[in-house]
Amino acid sequence: MNISDGASSRRKAAFGFIFASALLNAVSFGITIPVLPALIKEFAGGDTASAAEWIMVFGAVWGLMQFIFGPILGVLSDRIGRRPVLLISFLGLAFDFLFLVFAPSLMWLFLARIVNGMTAASFSTANAYVADVTPPEQRARYFGFMGASFGFGFLIGPVLGGLLAGPFMVSLVGDFAIRLPFAVAGVLALLNFLYGLFVLPESLPPEKRSPTFDWRRANPVGALRFLKEEGRLIGLASVGFLFQIAHNVLPAVFVLYTGYRYGWDIQTISLTMFLTGALGIFMQTVVVGPVVRRVGERGALLIGCAGAALGFLAYGLAPTGLLYLAAAPLFALSNLLSPGLQGLMTRRVGPEAQGRLQGANQSLTGIATIIGPFLFGGSFAYALTHESLSAWPGLPILIASGLMFAAFGVACRYGRPVPASPVAAPSPGGG
Repeated sequence: MNISDGASSRRKAAFGFIFASALLNAVSFGITIPVLPALIKEFAGGDTASAAEWIMVFGAVWGLMQFIFGPILGVLSDRIGRRPVLLISFLGLAFDFLFLVFAPSLMWLFLARIVNGMTAASFSTANAYVADVTPPEQRARYFGFMGASFGFGFLIGPVLGGLLAGPFMVSLVGDFAIRLPFAVAGVLALLNFLYGLFVLPESLPPEKRSPTFDWRRANPVGALRFLKEEGRLIGLASVGFLFQIAHNVLPAVFVLYTGYRYGWDIQTISLTMFLTGALGIFMQTVVVGPVVRRVGERGALLIGCAGAALGFLAYGLAPTGLLYLAAAPLFALSNLLSPGLQGLMTRRVGPEAQGRLQGANQSLTGIATIIGPFLFGGSFAYALTHESLSAWPGLPILIASGLMFAAFGVACRYGRPVPASPVAAPSPGGG
């Protein structure tokens, strides 16, 4: 075996480690998805309206924590390496999930979600890890695999969470069943910490690390300034931001929209979520690599933007549930967007700034997470309560489509590929 073959094997092994870690992380998150709203409702005295308001507040605060701590963890990982930051995050998540098991009131639950938002910013560090261990021309493919790990976790996690809190477990453990998914998620997060402690290798060698930790870069304003000052990044970051806002529409209104317009019950909704999730995993694991090889990262980005724009348009206009389902393969093309986007963006900075880049992206995701639920939940309620728009219950999804058409235009202009950046480590005083 020659030297290049050995280096390739080490890269694949390192990626395998972070893939397993990301998968375990995503499953632990997914387990809590169907259960947390029920627990919030229980603390709210069974009042659905009050629970809905608290869920909105929880979501906004979670996004705010991402906005603040994403850049901090990203810059910190550039300075001390990816592995320590991931270990801190995994341990924090374990603490958060186990705290939810014993939270005695809604305010304690709220505190736990703040911690969760802080530590969930580790996703940006995981992406920086991928950029460290993969050559630029293969990054889009491997970012697709990372997306699949998250998709798979969020596919099986909610099913597992529902089973853990379901009637059978209630018959065994009584009222504790609603807390049981958080206990399992906490154990998984703790196992992830131990896996990282004893197995996960460091991806960023000392000679490639940033020489200092600069708070001017680590704060959210500094992170956004970094995207602006790097002229090759701001356009692509705008595409990602528009996509992140639009991506919030289905979590915000999917259940209410499909129940109102098509009369779908919980079982139909769950099966549809499983179908679309499986399509996404197929696209990210099987389709991304060949598409990038044939049309490049820019081509994958444009196809992804177009798939999202047209898919949302079809979802928002579909008069029947069957036509909604028929649009799912078209919308599945949106899974090409993130791998293509990440591949293009990571080429534009050196290894010492990959964490900073991913932290800035995480900060934008936090802003989008704050904006999205209010924008789409509000527009859905507005459409249903105003007679002139009552025939347009898909209004929020059409808004998301408009955002993605705008993203397609921006991607056409700013998505041209560039060689991988040979930039040296920035000076300590750089902003």
